[in-house]
Amino acid sequence: MIAPIAVALAVGLLGLAYRALKPPPPKICGSPNGPPVSSPRVKLSDGRHLAYREFGVSKEEARHKIIVIHGFGGSKDLVLPIPQELIEELKIYFLHFDRAGYGESDPYPSRSVKSEAFDIQELADKLEIGSKFYIIGISMGGYPVWSCLKYIPHRLLGAALVVPFVNYWWPCYPANLSIESLARLPRSDQWVFRVAHYAPWLFYWWMTQKWFPSLSILSGNTAIFSPKDLEILKRLSEASSDGQEKIQQQGVYESLHRDILAGYGKWEFNPLDVDDPFPNNEGSVHIWQGYEDKIIPLKLNRYLSEKLPWIRYHEVPDGGHLFIFESNMCEAVLKALLMG
Repeated sequence: MIAPIAVALAVGLLGLAYRALKPPPPKICGSPNGPPVSSPRVKLSDGRHLAYREFGVSKEEARHKIIVIHGFGGSKDLVLPIPQELIEELKIYFLHFDRAGYGESDPYPSRSVKSEAFDIQELADKLEIGSKFYIIGISMGGYPVWSCLKYIPHRLLGAALVVPFVNYWWPCYPANLSIESLARLPRSDQWVFRVAHYAPWLFYWWMTQKWFPSLSILSGNTAIFSPKDLEILKRLSEASSDGQEKIQQQGVYESLHRDILAGYGKWEFNPLDVDDPFPNNEGSVHIWQGYEDKIIPLKLNRYLSEKLPWIRYHEVPDGGHLFIFESNMCEAVLKALLMG
């Protein structure tokens, strides 16, 4: 009698564990039970859709075409404080898009560092913006920039990585530097990134369990922001925020969780494997890092810029993680990219 009961209990526990580890199915935009499609989208060769937003001057009159890659918890509706006079003076066309699983872009279970570059390339081709373009990646949007530099450098006119993501397990970093930099983060964040890297199968459970604290930025921990960041957050909270309700509408796993899993998982390459995409100085690559940034440890991006002399490194003395939302800094990033 005891044996059947033990088997039943074991099966029951396994069932509970399976349900706890397995993320729910996504609510795909345009499906019978999913959110409506309200933005323009392109259909990719694999059948997925990417939602996008265009602004600035028209493609036809533009001298510069820039694809902007949003960060963690962002979307195509990201609003940067770009002076209108600068847009018109330099004739800039901007293309923003929802990365896979975010907003109104279809989820992609096979999403990876590499797939991000080819999504960007196909988006550019579908919208016929030309054979070459600029890219700007912000925060978590930095890893798609590294992907573009590795896999589609022939499509680029220039690239800017603004407070860019770093993977603490890139083998190009000295072990002591990686360990020291990871240790500067809140302990809860350290564990989130470790689970994403070492046990991705456990990640959904880790992000939804209630026993241990999870990612600081999702729990509202403002200690991860610099004083200037907090000022910027206050200002942004007082402005209208179109599209915020759509960011995770297809599922938190498909948007936020897959983003972390792709970035902090095992890469096919690391930044030191990337060759100079502009050996004849026909373009430029920039890293912008805030000295006061508490989210991205500056020593890691500083190290990369020292090892890759073709990268132009800019360290903003009083800048935190959100300095791109200051008009003068946003203008500086654009001018360095387009005119540097």
